[in-house]
Amino acid sequence: MSKVLLMTDSASDITREDEEKYGIKVVNFKLAVGDKSYTARVDFDNNGLYEILDSYDGIPSTSQITSFEFYDLYKQAYEDGYTDVIYVSINSKGSATYNNSVLAKEDLYEKHPEIKEKLTIYNIDGRSYTGAYGYPVIQGAIKAQKGASAEEIVAFINDWIENCVIFFGMYSLKYAKKSGRIPAAAAFVGEVMGLRPVSRIQHNQITTESKVRGDKALIPKILELTKNEMIPQTPYCVVYGNDTDVRDEMEAAMTRNIGYPPAYYFQIGAEVSVNSGPKVVGVIFKSQKK
Repeated sequence: MSKVLLMTDSASDITREDEEKYGIKVVNFKLAVGDKSYTARVDFDNNGLYEILDSYDGIPSTSQITSFEFYDLYKQAYEDGYTDVIYVSINSKGSATYNNSVLAKEDLYEKHPEIKEKLTIYNIDGRSYTGAYGYPVIQGAIKAQKGASAEEIVAFINDWIENCVIFFGMYSLKYAKKSGRIPAAAAFVGEVMGLRPVSRIQHNQITTESKVRGDKALIPKILELTKNEMIPQTPYCVVYGNDTDVRDEMEAAMTRNIGYPPAYYFQIGAEVSVNSGPKVVGVIFKSQKK
């Protein structure tokens, strides 16, 4: 009888409650702030993280999850009787974590051929951030609880990731400027003119899809872009940061125009907020455009 473990990292923004409820193993990134090191979801919750960001003038950095950590996790899964491990990672273009997960599998199989015969490890590049890969992990874990095979779950996750888009708006360019995501000169001009970029995150890439002037124009633009691409009657998610008012506004706009509410909400953690800042809003959905 198969026993399937869904595994991901903390950049998926899956809550501790859902981690426990659905039996998901979430591996936490570490955050360096000056000479201090923190572990996401252990040393602070999201609100604690936002306070750290507000009080720190420098650029916090997140570290990759090492192959040694993955090696131990895979070996533990084998010892716990799992027949399949499905690990879905943060965007491989933004972190070496995915490659480390693959190296750990190869190392484990080489050193323990007996494990290779009994434990199948699937490594999936999430190709994005936050709920863009957190959502299919949750759905995959629900499927596993209902008895779906690893192959069925992997096929579902790969289909979602291949077609998933995030339209993501930032209310400030301060953090993108500090992290280097936006050149300092462009950020300065953008702030002076009140410009708010809407980013498109898809297929390992982050691009600027549009720019609007003023905070009030951000949600209507995200709604417009989403409506133009979203596959009708498919689930979507709302992503947000420290402002639940903009979350609720995005939810209301989508529900009013799409006809049904979000399937899920994802509050961004350390891996996204160090580059975007804490006040953000966006929509995660399946696109009909290839």
